[in-house]
Amino acid sequence: MPVYAAVVSIPEVMSGDPCISGTRIAVASIIANLKAGDSAAEIHAAYPTLPEGAVDAAVRWADENGIAWRS
Repeated sequence: MPVYAAVVSIPEVMSGDPCISGTRIAVASIIANLKAGDSAAEIHAAYPTLPEGAVDAAVRWADENGIAWRS
């Protein structure tokens, strides 16, 4: 059964920056990759520890928090 991604903010992990749960991969890094034109597949290749749905979770978090990332 796949593990699906969620965004968490834990003060002891990456100074509380929003990250994908269970990783030290910041949502800001994923969003920066998307802004640069990378696809979800390219992001998963760059961060092989990302769980399924991590890019979607980062996008949802960015949208819900008013982070402009789409061109």
